[in-house]
Amino acid sequence: MTLLATRIDAANASLDTESMRPAWTWLPEEAPMTMPRQSLDSRDAFVKRAAPATSPVSIGRRRLILTALTVIVTALAAIAPVALYARHGFDALEIAALGLFLVLITAIACWFSSAAIGFWVLLTGREQEDLKFRPHPPEPTQRTALLMPLYNEDARAAFARLAVIDNSLARLGVSEAFDIFVLSDSTKAEAADQEHQAYLGFRAHAHSRVFYRRREKNIERKCGNIAEWTHRFGGAYPFMLVLDADSTMAGETILRMVDCMERNPGIGLLQTTPTIIKGQTLFARVSQFSVRLYGRVAAAGLAWWAGAEASYWGHNAILCTEAFASCAHLPVLPGREPFGGAILSHDTVEAALLRRGGWAVHVTAALDGSCEETPSTMLDFIRRDHRWCQGNMQHLGLLKTRSLSLMSRTQMVMGFMAYFSSPLWLASLVAGMIIQMQYPIDWASFGYMLNPQFTPFMLATLLSGVLLIGPKVMGALLVLSRPRERRAFGGARQIVKGMALEILLSALIAPIMMVASTKAIIQIALGHDAGWQTQDRDTDGVSWSAAFKSMRWQMATGLMFCAGLVVRPDMIVWFAPVVLPLLFAAPLVVLTSRRRLGDAAAKAGYLAIPDEAGVSVSTIPSVPHLVPVRTAAVA
Repeated sequence: MTLLATRIDAANASLDTESMRPAWTWLPEEAPMTMPRQSLDSRDAFVKRAAPATSPVSIGRRRLILTALTVIVTALAAIAPVALYARHGFDALEIAALGLFLVLITAIACWFSSAAIGFWVLLTGREQEDLKFRPHPPEPTQRTALLMPLYNEDARAAFARLAVIDNSLARLGVSEAFDIFVLSDSTKAEAADQEHQAYLGFRAHAHSRVFYRRREKNIERKCGNIAEWTHRFGGAYPFMLVLDADSTMAGETILRMVDCMERNPGIGLLQTTPTIIKGQTLFARVSQFSVRLYGRVAAAGLAWWAGAEASYWGHNAILCTEAFASCAHLPVLPGREPFGGAILSHDTVEAALLRRGGWAVHVTAALDGSCEETPSTMLDFIRRDHRWCQGNMQHLGLLKTRSLSLMSRTQMVMGFMAYFSSPLWLASLVAGMIIQMQYPIDWASFGYMLNPQFTPFMLATLLSGVLLIGPKVMGALLVLSRPRERRAFGGARQIVKGMALEILLSALIAPIMMVASTKAIIQIALGHDAGWQTQDRDTDGVSWSAAFKSMRWQMATGLMFCAGLVVRPDMIVWFAPVVLPLLFAAPLVVLTSRRRLGDAAAKAGYLAIPDEAGVSVSTIPSVPHLVPVRTAAVA
């Protein structure tokens, strides 16, 4: 155990129960559990265990198929740039550019191949092949705690989401099997007072038992919050369902998850695939539509090849409390932040530790009715992404850990590549520009761009576009192939219109995010700590001054490419999709942050989702809809 971890544990031990319990705290009788802090250094921690009972028999073949598809797609995509650079022989810069391209295209090919597998899984109805969720599960036989951590959030909105869950469980007649815990880490007195008032109002009308606890010291942030509850109260609850402050879940979904855990005692964690709801700004609506239409394809692919060694996204998931307590108390990384200290992206590491302990970790795309909200502006999204990027960079130090499974380490690499692909993309563009600047202006090639012919450069661009847009097309085709879902989205025309606008706006946003992630990686590498800021999901508009200040890196990058285009103006058509969004990054941030533009798009039939058509998230399920287990009076 590191010195920092020892100090944190000592601080935890020095806080007696009363000092952590403000006057307005309501808690049940404690049921302590032993929760040892895990070590990532000890070789003794690794014990080779048999595959979990829920691990697919064909999991090795599945991963081989994914690998083969990735290699084939990468090889096909590499033909064009190799032919392009080979025309005059390879120089050092061209070899470097080709190397950057191969690393980047391999990552994209893997994501594309996984999505293609997910499309096949959903199209053939195989999403329940590994975990069979019963359409009419019996009443739970064991208790489950619903945990919602808060950190300076809008308390009224958070408790309103809990009320939706509570009423849904009451409608099914299973409220007595669930207790709700609101675990506050709020540091602002105003936020704590709002939580107090909201809790009293909610508690008076709730059907399940509701408890509230506020920590005076925010030790180890969210993972410390959950760990503290587990240590004090986990012994009374075989299962714990972790929510976020913006989470909403249908009672039917929760009941199926509990039933699956009861029937499969070897599962340590079951993660649903949340969709995004309540997007109002244009940016939020783009994210909402994208996840709703395309997200299941990606999730189904991941669930298929990950099997019982999937990942964890930190919320809208159910865990076996015993497994979490015995295996998942995170270590504190040695050194100073941003690479040392408490682990920010704790969920991926917790999943890896559960798997190390012999427990199964599953992601499912077979359940609807799991929802969350998203930052409403590009600036809020970038701030949150900076923290996630730092957490994923911390994982690089864990890759050498011998006690973790190969699949756990693979998923850490994939999480890191989600961010590192941005500087790779930027470096590829810069290298390509420098290479082109070494050649004279070729207006004949410019003419080819306006009157396209099949050239290696064009082939490479087209293939890259197919790989990026392909999963979106698959998601849309899946919905179009299902009459009920197609009608829920407003029909084929609405889907195509929304998809066209989403692809356009995503293409404009992508270069901005590329520079933002590159900036984040550079700052983190230089020792800048992203911290943990409160998320704002209700912003309506970003000021022009804030947009120009935040987008200065993007605009400077756009001007850098413009300088190169002065030397090679014939390349302007190829670089325009990247350069123009960068130059106009500030206006794009402002415009996409406006609710009225989001509302206008929805009224015009763009970016529509089922909820806005009056269709509930649980009325287009992957398995038949539930009926109440028994009658319950709903106050």
